[in-house]
Amino acid sequence: MRTRRGLCYPRADVCVDKIVVKRRDFTGYNMACRKRQRFSPVIAGNSDLFDALPDDLVISILSKLSSSASCPSDFINVLITCKRLNSFALQPLVLSKASSKLLAIKAENWSESAHRFLKCCADAGNVEACYTLGMIRFYCLQNRGSGASLMAKAAISSHAPALYSLAVIQFNGSGGSKNDKDLRAGVALCARAAFLGHIDALRELGHCLQDGYGVRQNITEGRRFLVQANARELAAGLSSASVSNIATCSWLTWSPHPIPHPTNRHPNVPGCPLLSDFGCNVPAPEAHPANKFLTDWFGSRDGIPGPGLRLCSHVGCGRPETRKHEFRRCSVCGAVNYCSRACQALDWKLRHKAECAPVERWLDEEGVGGDGMDEVIGES
Repeated sequence: MRTRRGLCYPRADVCVDKIVVKRRDFTGYNMACRKRQRFSPVIAGNSDLFDALPDDLVISILSKLSSSASCPSDFINVLITCKRLNSFALQPLVLSKASSKLLAIKAENWSESAHRFLKCCADAGNVEACYTLGMIRFYCLQNRGSGASLMAKAAISSHAPALYSLAVIQFNGSGGSKNDKDLRAGVALCARAAFLGHIDALRELGHCLQDGYGVRQNITEGRRFLVQANARELAAGLSSASVSNIATCSWLTWSPHPIPHPTNRHPNVPGCPLLSDFGCNVPAPEAHPANKFLTDWFGSRDGIPGPGLRLCSHVGCGRPETRKHEFRRCSVCGAVNYCSRACQALDWKLRHKAECAPVERWLDEEGVGGDGMDEVIGES
């Protein structure tokens, strides 16, 4: 083919009107890839080493992060970093390792997306997510069947708090009528949680044995469980003090009177006597994130879970009644009520011992209704 000037199209290094035309040799070059890819590992001359990391290594790092995160924001900041981290962070292997602190969603931040995240963690086999979401659904969202099912799923995996919570539900017949109480099942679940070292379950089982509640009375054995619960509380207090570098001499002192624990509901008290039987005061144990969620959820509703319903008076519990007169009242003053004997014993040492005053007669503010008058519970 010729041009108008009678010249052929130039080849490499052919001079046309004193202009050197050089033709690039594209032999073996993929013409479809001439445009630089968006996710190319080489951008502006700098190598992106993150894209070169193997997928399994990134997932392993994220699994370690999810198991050691101290709050949900630690994990959320990773999700919003880039698409690759977002996709890997939501892998079932990563979500199954999530710790209870990572799942500690505040009640004020509850949303449909938070609900979906907990559901994804539960579907991935995370027992903490099963328990936390089960408690929220059962007590806050009033989805009794789904909540109990999730807690049972965690209990099957020997999750001690889930076993104890199911025991409390059986003791009270929560979500049903008074006739739905199953004391023997409650004692059996409590014994399983106590075997796993759950402190509240040890205390509850000890009081059940002492009082003959759902099991044959055995005062000596019940006392042994209560002493074991106190010893475990002391060990937990010493462990937390060593981690936080707190001098034990500042709180491990003898006192004939209990020192209450500071909370939003009771702000004027500085500690908790966990070994009051022996006159020893140690810091109160940290409440589980699920109990904190319940406390904040109903606290934002003025502490009223529903018409005629009440919350457990123990500040670290947060469980509400699911029907009128479900919880037992103090047999002396009738001003407080508890979901379990363990909560009653803790709150008695915590604050109620200093507040309880006997009265000649007390009646329910709403009158007799529901399942009838409340059961009463004696102070230890």
